[in-house]
Amino acid sequence: MPRYTKIAMLLHWLVALLIIATFFLGLSMVAIPGFSPTKLKYFSWHKWMGVTVLFLAVIRILWRKANRPPPPLASIPAWQHMIAEGMHVLLYLLIFAVPISGYLYSYAAGVPVVYLGLWQMPAVIDPNPELKATLKTVHYVLTMTMAAAVVAHALAALKHHFIDRDVTLKRMLPL
Repeated sequence: MPRYTKIAMLLHWLVALLIIATFFLGLSMVAIPGFSPTKLKYFSWHKWMGVTVLFLAVIRILWRKANRPPPPLASIPAWQHMIAEGMHVLLYLLIFAVPISGYLYSYAAGVPVVYLGLWQMPAVIDPNPELKATLKTVHYVLTMTMAAAVVAHALAALKHHFIDRDVTLKRMLPL
């Protein structure tokens, strides 16, 4: 069975876990009323995780360019391959767009991103209240789109594993 490389698997699952954790942390932090030390801490962690996802996404792209994924399974219809490719393109775009939109939103709000509390990331835009409101909406819409895409991707993998009983999921599992 042709499989993904161990590095590709590590990057896939690490990014997946970080995206899921960042999503739920984001939901938790915005549900906290007012400004509290806990809310500010969660915002910092959320930003750190977003920057980490962005960094790992760059590594994923470079790794994928240098290490071709296994060929599609011959048993899967061409239309399903096309949908899977489209979903992968969408997921990669969102893996970049969501953290970038959050980064821009933070700076438009006048709040710097200080990675791990140690390194202030460069301010690529000045504080801008009008842009802040737009970027907040953009970040939210992109995040919810990513959540839907991640769920669809996971359901498709489970469908292949439990209903089609093919090796699609096994090729990405480090077992």
